Amino acid sequence: MNGPEIPFSFAPELHVFVAAEHRTPGTPVVTDGSSTLGHVVESLGVPLTEVGRLVVDGVEVSAAHVPSAGEGIEVQAVERPQRVPGAPLRFLLDVHLGTLARRLRLLGVDAAYTNEDPGDAALAALSADERRVLLSRDRGLLRRREIWAGAFVYSDRPADQLRDVLERFAPALAPWTRCTACNGQLADADKDSVREHLEHGTQRTYDVFAQCTACGRVYWRGAHHARLEAIVDEALRDSTT
Repeated sequence: MNGPEIPFSFAPELHVFVAAEHRTPGTPVVTDGSSTLGHVVESLGVPLTEVGRLVVDGVEVSAAHVPSAGEGIEVQAVERPQRVPGAPLRFLLDVHLGTLARRLRLLGVDAAYTNEDPGDAALAALSADERRVLLSRDRGLLRRREIWAGAFVYSDRPADQLRDVLERFAPALAPWTRCTACNGQLADADKDSVREHLEHGTQRTYDVFAQCTACGRVYWRGAHHARLEAIVDEALRDSTT
């Protein structure tokens, strides 16, 4: 680029994306004089999914604005909780976020996921077709124009990922209502109706069951219930503070 030098200031939350030399407020960035503000911001490493208000000399502008000499650009982080148009709020997770998908489903949040990578183009198209918020740690995927909405997952630790997504989007929680395996809805089931799916020890020990209306998987309060209940309790507690 050989156009005007324009000072940029990035919100601290966005510093994880930009090179160290661009983190100081007011650092000049050389532009080509014709690229949009959105393109310049992305070229500096920041996915537009993570950008809130774009402010030029105190006035909010769109990503289509073309920066010119003499302007000062402020790039703000997305506001939290982030409001996504339309209802209900639904998510789509890439192949690397399987644990996060299962934990969202545990909380009753609609989270589409497959452990077979369909490719970036297919994920972006599904986000658009089903109006799902695409969650990913892949900046390139989040830059695809066809996605309906997206969000970068900042941590590589599932507990932190879950906390971040819930704090960012504040989805309605309905624990124990979704299948963690396929995302289908659970329904109460009596022991006789699911007996063929149970080991003899489970039949003797447990009396309360639920079954997925989509894939038929059966659930009960088994050995892992205490660990799952701790995840649910923490999420519910955080959602009310």
